[in-house]
Amino acid sequence: MTKRYQFGNPIETEAVLYKPDITKGECEWLQQSGRGFSCHLSRETIVYGLGESVRGINKRGWLYRSFCSDEPEHREDRHSLYGAHNFLLLSGDVYRKEDTEDALPGQKNIGFFFDTPGEIVFDIGYTKSDQMEITFSDFDLELYVMEGDSPDEVVSEFRELAGRSYIPPKWAFGYGQSRWSYETSDDVRKIAEEHKRLKIPLDSVYLDIDYMERYKDFTIDEKNFGDFDQLVREMKEEKIHLVPIIDAGVKIEEGYDVYEEGKEKGYFCKDENGEDFTVGVWPGKCHFPDMLNEEARHWFGDKYHLLTDRGIDGFWNDMNEPAIFYSEKRLEKVFSRMRELMGENLDIDTFFEMTGMVAGIANHREDYESFYHSYPYAPGDRKIRHDKVHNLYGYYMTRAAAESLEKLSPEKRILLFSRASYIGMHRYGGIWQGDNMSWWSHLLLNIKMMPSLNMCGFLYTGADLGGFGSDTTEELLLRFLSFGVFTPLMRNHAAKGTRRQEIYCFENIECFRDILKVRYRLLPYLYSEYMKAALRGTMMFRPLAFRYPGDKIARHVEDQLLLGEELMIAPVYEQNAIGRAVYIPERMKLFRFRGDSIDEERVYEKGYYFVDMPLGDICIFLREGHKIPVADSALRVENVPVEKLEIYSFGEKAEPYELYADDGETREYSLEKNIIRI
Repeated sequence: MTKRYQFGNPIETEAVLYKPDITKGECEWLQQSGRGFSCHLSRETIVYGLGESVRGINKRGWLYRSFCSDEPEHREDRHSLYGAHNFLLLSGDVYRKEDTEDALPGQKNIGFFFDTPGEIVFDIGYTKSDQMEITFSDFDLELYVMEGDSPDEVVSEFRELAGRSYIPPKWAFGYGQSRWSYETSDDVRKIAEEHKRLKIPLDSVYLDIDYMERYKDFTIDEKNFGDFDQLVREMKEEKIHLVPIIDAGVKIEEGYDVYEEGKEKGYFCKDENGEDFTVGVWPGKCHFPDMLNEEARHWFGDKYHLLTDRGIDGFWNDMNEPAIFYSEKRLEKVFSRMRELMGENLDIDTFFEMTGMVAGIANHREDYESFYHSYPYAPGDRKIRHDKVHNLYGYYMTRAAAESLEKLSPEKRILLFSRASYIGMHRYGGIWQGDNMSWWSHLLLNIKMMPSLNMCGFLYTGADLGGFGSDTTEELLLRFLSFGVFTPLMRNHAAKGTRRQEIYCFENIECFRDILKVRYRLLPYLYSEYMKAALRGTMMFRPLAFRYPGDKIARHVEDQLLLGEELMIAPVYEQNAIGRAVYIPERMKLFRFRGDSIDEERVYEKGYYFVDMPLGDICIFLREGHKIPVADSALRVENVPVEKLEIYSFGEKAEPYELYADDGETREYSLEKNIIRI
């Protein structure tokens, strides 16, 4: 049973669907002190959660800030990323707050959801290795506490509280190609033509900001995309979906209807004087739509019809932390000081002052404290300063789109995912894991992030395969794709100015093609596991420790994951590797996929092994007593032949597999109607 505690005067976030009665008194697991909580961590306590964050599955040993941040480098020394996911799960020896280290702990699994839209600092063994300290910018929150006999039980309890995860159309599980710099309709056509010519599977092409007229939301560049409607029709004939980006900032420009209408109706965020707050983003000077204002939110969401009316059935929302390149106030301060420094002999202090000022222009905290929302849950006059509700902005932007898209398309699913998020947004859309880099460490981070996001309800997710920033290599892209085979969102995305990383730009095209074939062959399994996880409130990806809590090795393995009930995967994430060491926690059978072929390699008993994994091979480990369905390869999701499946099993008495098969398009989801036991 979930307990709810209330502290101060919480600001409603609508993160959860129902609220248990308030539990009187203090939480027995946390010591309240000042503006936060603390608790003791035994040596063996594992701390899971926090969704999108740096470092490992076990969050111990670092300091994390829950404050949606535009942090493209994702370096280990960062404390925030794009999402704010305030759910923690403590597993192992969890002490009650009054216990000492010598007291007998219980083998517990305790979940905590700290529901507050402002900044939180999670010091999880960073200052003191045996102590967790959680502090709040404002100590006004609701705390939800869940207990269970297993981590899975706690996650299920939390997911029931927070609501069902977003369900995308089935085509969104296909391979997608993206790049910031598809600048004309013909650039898009070339992507489709090259994939078709080389028989490389492809279901979607993403449009970054270049398709817009000077980066203005809900516009089309008539010069370079003047035949947009024809382009959409051509792609539909090829069964390829175009997925345009929508940004948070609305360009300030006389005659631009979205700007004019938003200004007239007062739908933009205000400064302290009640004037529309001005920031610089992609188009230059912009206003932020007040996504927390219900009327403004509906207005902005309804604008998506300008693209759905033209045949678009998928979107990705960006820059909605919200990201700020500059504010006029911040620029003036920097320029004023720079003028003072001109002509001076810059010593070490003034030189670093200058470079620090320039580096600190973007996303400055002072700017987040300088504008306001009209929010129905704000006290008093319903006006609230942005930093107090910062973590809700991306959530409410995506909610705006989802609610309007459901009205525009009540029967048909629309693809929708976002960069910034808060718990609760998982009901409205997925997320991609931000603007990562073409680094091997970010491939490993992608692996480790999947269970943490699943715990928080974010099932439709994946990283920019190959890396967004910096220059990828053929080997790195192959390894990224080899893991991306398993993630619901499988998108190759890169930044303008980086090396081209479309598959056909590399030498070993056959190897890439083989990997993508495996994705489509495994699609009946992957889609089934996704839908069951969404509809049952479970996880698609789990740490080994969830299934093998008594196995000391399994409890600390973070580079292998369980996928559904049947599989374990062990991706390669190191340069020049020919394989990797794999820990087998129970008897398993290795199946080696390469394109259209499958080899039943061998049976492994429990233990450590070195497994050869050459480029292009996709290895899965099937648990004894289980089976999986495998299809023939196809070039599009809709052509995957689900009526003709091969069954691969391990063990004489393998359990029947629950195949989920629906039309992949409508919003009618039913386990009862769509589960087939095979």
